[in-house]
Amino acid sequence: MKRQIVGFRRRQNSCEDYQGLRFVMVDVVQSGHSMLKNRQVILVHLDAAPKPPRGAPCNGCGICCLLEPCPLGVILSGRRHGACIAVRWQDDVRQYRCGALCEPAAVLRHVLPARLQRLTPGLAAGLAPILARWAQRWIAVGQGCDSSLDSALAKQPLADAKIH
Repeated sequence: MKRQIVGFRRRQNSCEDYQGLRFVMVDVVQSGHSMLKNRQVILVHLDAAPKPPRGAPCNGCGICCLLEPCPLGVILSGRRHGACIAVRWQDDVRQYRCGALCEPAAVLRHVLPARLQRLTPGLAAGLAPILARWAQRWIAVGQGCDSSLDSALAKQPLADAKIH
């Protein structure tokens, strides 16, 4: 599937739930058929860097993880579409990071069933180092941007977004 970022919208309202976010519109084109495309809108932190070209070092823009989860994210999220539940915004470095790497115990506490956590206290903390090791391999740490999104069109803002 070819994906193309078609632009972004800066938030222009007082809705606190979306404060500090921008709207990124992504056209998802299936197998090069321009007639078979759908448009997705994802919310990205205003301070996030623009998406780098494919193969360039990852800059923590978060576009790939906010659009759809990686294979590890599919397991953690239980879904193949939409934002990964493990993606985390980190204010100190102004980047998105994989929670399976930077906060594995918190991610596990979120995804493990409450009953299982009650039966085996400390399970999330015990499994956290294993999850962090898997995450390094599954998200290809240090391999560069592997997102097929074309970011060439994301330079020009679309009309201001309105939340009703």
